[in-house]
Amino acid sequence: MSEFTPTVTGTGVRARVQRFGGFLAGMVMPNIGAFIAWGLITALFIPTGWTPNETVASLVDPIILYLLPILIAYTGGRMVHGQRGAVIASIAVMGVIVATDKPQFLGAMIVGPLAALLLKQFDRALDGRIKSGFEMLVNNFSLGIFGGAMAIGAYFGIAPLTSGLTTILGNGVDFLVERGLLPLASLLIEPAKILFLNNAINQGVLTPLGIDQAAESGKSILFMLESNPGPGLGILLAFLFFGPRAIRPSAPAAIIVQFFGGIHEIYFPYVLMKPILLIGAVLGGATGVGFFLLTGVGLVASPSPGSIIAYALVAAPGDFPVILVGILLSAAVSFVVCSFLMGFGRKEKREAAAEDDAAQAQALADAQAATAANKATSKGTAAPSASN
Repeated sequence: MSEFTPTVTGTGVRARVQRFGGFLAGMVMPNIGAFIAWGLITALFIPTGWTPNETVASLVDPIILYLLPILIAYTGGRMVHGQRGAVIASIAVMGVIVATDKPQFLGAMIVGPLAALLLKQFDRALDGRIKSGFEMLVNNFSLGIFGGAMAIGAYFGIAPLTSGLTTILGNGVDFLVERGLLPLASLLIEPAKILFLNNAINQGVLTPLGIDQAAESGKSILFMLESNPGPGLGILLAFLFFGPRAIRPSAPAAIIVQFFGGIHEIYFPYVLMKPILLIGAVLGGATGVGFFLLTGVGLVASPSPGSIIAYALVAAPGDFPVILVGILLSAAVSFVVCSFLMGFGRKEKREAAAEDDAAQAQALADAQAATAANKATSKGTAAPSASN
C-alpha cells in the first residue's frame, strides 16, 4: 500500500476491493500537485477561464494528455518494481497515449503496473545468473526491449480496451438520456468519472446533446449531468470530518480546487481508496439531476471547468439560485451517505484510542524498565559500600 493511502487490514472481499482501490489511488495521490497545477492553468487561462490567455492555455492539453498519464504510470511502476519499474512504465504508457486523443488515465493505471510486473518477473528469473561485468548491459537492454514491446502491445492491445469501455459507457448514457431516464444516468456517469473517463463522457456524449437541446429551448440540463460539483464536494467533506486521519489534512485544498476550480479529478482518488463511497457519489448525482429535472433549470453552455463559478456564468437567466440549491442538495446527500459508509469516523476514533493506549502502555513499560534499571544500579553500588 502506498504511503499516501491508509493501510487496509483483513482478507475478505471488502478488504481486497479496498486494497485494490488503495493501490489505484496510490498511483494518483502522490501526483495531486500536478493535477492542481493543471487545474489552475485550466481555470485561469482557457478561453472560458477567469483570465483567458491563448499562449498559456496551450499548456493545458499537453499536461492532461501526456504529463499526467506518464506520472501516474511512473508512480504505479515504481510501486511494483522500484526505479526500473517506473522507467519501463513510463515507456509503455506512451503506447496508450498516442493511440487515442483522449486522456488515458485508466490506460496508465493498467499498463504502468503491468509493465513493471513483467520486468520484475524477468529480473527475478535472471537474479544471480548474470556474469560479473555484464549486469549493466543486461539490465539496460532488457528494460529497453521490454519497454518497447510493452509500448507496442499497449498501443494495439490496451488502448482499444479503454476506448471500447469509454464507448460502452457513452452509449449507455446516451440510451438513458434519449429515454428521459436522466437520474439513472448517474449509475454510469459517476463510476465512469472515478475511472477518469469524465471528459470522454462529457465532451463525447453530453455536450453535443446539450448543445442541440440548448439551441432549441435556450438551455439544457444535460450540461449538468457530469459537471455537477455537488457529489464531489460531499465526498471531500465526508473525508474532512470522518476520513482516515492521515488523509484529512489534504481535504480542504482538494475542496477548493474541486468546487471553486472545477477540477473534479482531485476527488477521484479518495473514492478509489474506499470504493464503497461510489454509492454516495451515485446517490448525490442522481439527487442533483432529479432536482434539476423537477425545477426545469438548465445551463446555456457547458461549464468549463465544472466549478460553481462557471455555473454562475453559464446558468440560464434566473436559474442560478435554484441550481445552487440543487448542487448543495446533491452535496448534502453525498456527504451523509459517505459519512454513514465510513461509520461517521467511529473506526478512526477506535484506532486513535488504540494508538493512545498503546503509547501509554509503552510509556509505562519504559518507565518500569527505567525504574528497574535504576534499582539494579543502586543495589550494585550499595553492596560494595556495605562490605567496606
